[in-house]
Amino acid sequence: MSSSTVARALALARASHPGPCFAVTTISVLIAVAAGALDAVGIGVLVGLAATVLAGQLSIGWSNDWVDTGRDAAAGRTDKPLATGTLPRGPVLAAALVALVLAFGLALLLGPATAAWLAPVVGGGWVYNLGLKATGLSGLAYVIGFAPLPGLATSVLPDHPVPRPWAIAAASLLGLGAHFVNVLPDLAHDRAVGVRGLPHLVAAAVGRAGVSDEQTVRTAAVTLLLSASVLIAFAPGTTRRWLVVVGLAVAVLLAAVAARTRGRTPFRCALAIAGVNVLMFALGGADLT
Repeated sequence: MSSSTVARALALARASHPGPCFAVTTISVLIAVAAGALDAVGIGVLVGLAATVLAGQLSIGWSNDWVDTGRDAAAGRTDKPLATGTLPRGPVLAAALVALVLAFGLALLLGPATAAWLAPVVGGGWVYNLGLKATGLSGLAYVIGFAPLPGLATSVLPDHPVPRPWAIAAASLLGLGAHFVNVLPDLAHDRAVGVRGLPHLVAAAVGRAGVSDEQTVRTAAVTLLLSASVLIAFAPGTTRRWLVVVGLAVAVLLAAVAARTRGRTPFRCALAIAGVNVLMFALGGADLT
């Protein structure tokens, strides 16, 4: 394999937004394990679920960079392979469409219920990329994309049980919090290219009181994620109460650090709270279905 082929493959991987792809895939598999999928359906089905979610997330990541190529180039984003010309746009769009078809093909192999739950998860990401990102409804796309994750995870179980409302609500808060976290590093870039999503509108409204955009978005992100922490900690049927109490304490501590620091630290704290929430979700032993 030539060096140029390797370089292009690595650039394609970077354009997929590997961090979010890995995170959402991991969340889905952990929730499925927490719901008893390992014993009920086995490791093969879990691998199939992981492949399904990963393909869907790859399609979202690649389509995002394909849609935003012009904006990213105008803002001088050297970390974006399409914006710098390292990757041509055509193959990236093709990769996104192939991944999209593959995701639903794999989902149908797992069953119609899995495909049905996958539709809003992937659809939320695509409608965000195709225009909702720059509007006040941007947060709705994240809720649509995250709220069904517990249902997607439990869809591989026998009888495809629907998750309890608390699980869907916690996933929604986690998704909305993730939206505010994701825009934190890009606030200046978004202003430059005219993106005015929900976090930007909230920041503009609060900014009239003299609060900076970064502080507003950071506070909103931490508040949403902490709300998810509280909901998960007090979920019905929790069997490992000590674990969720420790998790909630860690989340509160991270929120306090985020409130008192500047630079990249608040962003990292918000990401850490999201990670703690996922662990509480997966390991707390709450009654998911």
